[in-house]
Amino acid sequence: MKPIVGGDQNPGEGVEVARAIEGLEVADVKLKHIEEARRAQIIFVLWVALVWMGIFAVLLYVFNRFNLDFAFMLKYLPFIMKGVGYTILVSLLSIIAASILALFGAIARLSKNPVFYGVATFYVSLIRGTPLIVQIFVIYLGLPQMGIVLGAIPAGIIALAVCYGAYMTEIFRAGIQSIGRGQIEAAYSLGMTYSQMMRRVVLPQAFRIIIPPTGNEFIAMLKDSSLVAFLGVWELFFRAQKVGRQNFRNMETLIIAALFYWIVTIIFQYFQGRLEAHLAKGTRRITGMAH
Repeated sequence: MKPIVGGDQNPGEGVEVARAIEGLEVADVKLKHIEEARRAQIIFVLWVALVWMGIFAVLLYVFNRFNLDFAFMLKYLPFIMKGVGYTILVSLLSIIAASILALFGAIARLSKNPVFYGVATFYVSLIRGTPLIVQIFVIYLGLPQMGIVLGAIPAGIIALAVCYGAYMTEIFRAGIQSIGRGQIEAAYSLGMTYSQMMRRVVLPQAFRIIIPPTGNEFIAMLKDSSLVAFLGVWELFFRAQKVGRQNFRNMETLIIAALFYWIVTIIFQYFQGRLEAHLAKGTRRITGMAH
């Protein structure tokens, strides 16, 4: 026999109470899953930290076998570190110029105009088919014979921009082509011109796809910027090489340079990740643990 709770109790109220209890149970389960995901993420990070510490220990053992002069490294570390500014400056200006070249190159690659298409495809083929160091010397030594004299830093920036612009042209082209044809047709149906359609519809969405590989190209450019040292630019690699040769301690100075390249790369990778997360808001679901 069922107990009588109240003679004038509304049956609908009982259903609402049951639903509320069920909702609390579901929320409790979700909280448990979130806590488990966070705990698993913490354990994963700790394991990664242990692995890194182990690798560091092995590297320290290996470097110790090189008979490194740590006192010498500490003495010349500030001098070599001053080249970081030039390395970042050259890389930033080069990636900006390369992005502009890549954008125009991608649009030309997608053009039905044979002149634009021919110029873009020849540019990409030529630059991707020749070494960067050759391009640097052609620009630095060849242009003065035409009456165009450039300093070492501008020549290095132009060479890096031209080289990476060719590679990034394909990245930009793929990003633009990833946008659905229906959106482009809808933009035209609204009366937009080609430039308006690109600015308001295609490029804002394409940049979400373009940013990650462009960030990888920038990180590669940071390291390739060391080639401008052959033009006499006092950047990171040039300073390390200069001190190492003078004191017959090339291993010590090159390790210092490599360490600074690594630190700068880690910093820019962090900001790249933040930028990607910002651009991806509303397009991907954030879970308790990244996969």
